[in-house]
Amino acid sequence: MNLRTLLMPIMTASMLSEARLQRHWAQAEKARQKKGLAHVIHYFHQVDDPYSALVAQAIPQLMQRYVEVQWQFHLVQAPLQEHAPERDRLMRYSRTDATRLANYWGLKFSDPGRQPDEKSVQLVQGSLVTALEKGLSAFELAAPLSHALWENPSKLSLSDIGIQPASAVQIQKRLHDDTRLRQTLGHYLGTTLYYAGEWYWGIDRLHHLESRLQALHCDSQPGRPPCFPAIVENHALICEPVLREFDFFFSLRSPYSAIVAPRVFAMAQRMGVKVNLRYVLPMVMRGLPVPAAKRKYIVLDTAREARLHHTPFGRISDPVGKPTERGLSLIPLAQAKGVAQAYICSFMKGVWAEGVNAGSDRGLRLIAERAGLSWDDCKQAMTDNQWRAIAEQNREALLGLGLWGVPSFSAGQCAVWGQDRLWWVQQALKDPSTIAIRRVA
Repeated sequence: MNLRTLLMPIMTASMLSEARLQRHWAQAEKARQKKGLAHVIHYFHQVDDPYSALVAQAIPQLMQRYVEVQWQFHLVQAPLQEHAPERDRLMRYSRTDATRLANYWGLKFSDPGRQPDEKSVQLVQGSLVTALEKGLSAFELAAPLSHALWENPSKLSLSDIGIQPASAVQIQKRLHDDTRLRQTLGHYLGTTLYYAGEWYWGIDRLHHLESRLQALHCDSQPGRPPCFPAIVENHALICEPVLREFDFFFSLRSPYSAIVAPRVFAMAQRMGVKVNLRYVLPMVMRGLPVPAAKRKYIVLDTAREARLHHTPFGRISDPVGKPTERGLSLIPLAQAKGVAQAYICSFMKGVWAEGVNAGSDRGLRLIAERAGLSWDDCKQAMTDNQWRAIAEQNREALLGLGLWGVPSFSAGQCAVWGQDRLWWVQQALKDPSTIAIRRVA
């Protein structure tokens, strides 16, 4: 075992701890007060990103409630290919997913089945650049412009917009400068918000931002629920599901897969449905890049999502490479012995919360035996490579659903991506005919 393997669990446990996060918050607030600065939130808007269309509608609600906060609007380019591989699939899925979220939150967005044309995108960008340069509120313009861009681009005429769009040169300068600011601050995606060292992506993470603002006493309506609370599955739901099974696509090296797996299995048990385990190789082991900024955001975001769901996480022994291969080789055995779910939870908890080195016999044995597997059987199973063909079949099935990342789920006609979409899977099992799921106020 090398020094890095020994030190990683100690370092990540400290970096991802809630205590460290609280210290960071306190230090940032102390520095702000000392300098006499206002609370400032930076929002990075990507015109052709469906999720930006949602957040542009959400921010005015936040501005009305958190009145002590100053909001700065930035206009950014799409992420680089290395940060957002499978771009065509990403955009198609984003439109579908944004439609789900818009319906849930009562916002305006529906998938038009295509991306907006370049001319319309440039017209919206130019209008926002003009607003920014003239000191007008880009936040007031962003939502209606986004709605017209996605729903009815023909309405994007100069007379309807009411201001003269900036030139192509001005647009490119603004995009370059704001994209560079985003990179300097440490992120790579559009539809992101930044406050005092912490990032929040999309409408799904606004509840974390609201929690922080509430802790800083920036809330003009203290005691009331946040504008955009976390969407979680209903743990009290008791019903006879219409669908009796669903597919769970996961990777042993995916931190999001790690924190959702126990919830997946618990939900399935409560509802009396079968989980089909569809394991795949990690993205980086499938040749898809995961740059440093992306890895950092994912692990920090996973840590706060884990705390939300009271799931252990943070003492990490990265299972990339051989540890993942060894771990996957035991899944067919665990399935044959009827302990696959227990084994997956044991592996995930071991490498993502306990710092267990699954690349060592000692570590993998601990993981396997506490799930009910015999180590002698495990040693034999690791000589069989049948899991590789299964993992490849699962990858092809995932791509066939229009997805490529994990965790993902398929139930009936429903295919969703993300540990924060388990609520949708639950609804699909309960009533697959329910196309629209709305928030209950």
